Amino acid sequence: MNLPNLITISRILSVPLIVWLIISAQFALAFLVLLAAGISDAADGFIAKRFDQATTLGAYLDPLADKVMLVSVYVALGVLEIFEPWLVILVVSRDILIVGGLLLAWFLDRGMDIRPVFVSKANTAGQIILAAVAIGLPSIGHNGSVAILYGSLVVAFLTVASGAVYVRDWVRHMANENGNGVVTGKDR
Repeated sequence: MNLPNLITISRILSVPLIVWLIISAQFALAFLVLLAAGISDAADGFIAKRFDQATTLGAYLDPLADKVMLVSVYVALGVLEIFEPWLVILVVSRDILIVGGLLLAWFLDRGMDIRPVFVSKANTAGQIILAAVAIGLPSIGHNGSVAILYGSLVVAFLTVASGAVYVRDWVRHMANENGNGVVTGKDR
């Protein structure tokens, strides 16, 4: 256990607070906690790389923290009807699909490492920006319906594209006879 991992764990532990603040319509505080979580995400990665503190645990915890945070925020915003149900279902389903595929590969003794590709990074960034807009605008008295509509369409496209890339890579990995557990550019 090192500082980057502790920062990541603190981000996971902040999820119930953010959800409660959203559900309680305390958008300004929710925005600040979400902003702090985003800063901590950058900080843990920077510290891990800069001070050679990257760990296997951290490699699994960091994306888990992102998924737990984003899924929880999207569900909370869906409950308040700030996000349309189709968007929440799409975001949650993609993450369930990815985690389920990894668990199935592991269960079948075909474990694999997933290395983020550009579209998945763009998807995560888009989801974070849309969540920040949806939480931040009400805190200053705007409903942001137009921004949320167009942002939802962009996030939907990126979510589907990212999910498709992961499904493609998973199918190729599972069909790969050598089963080396790593999906690389040459496997694509």
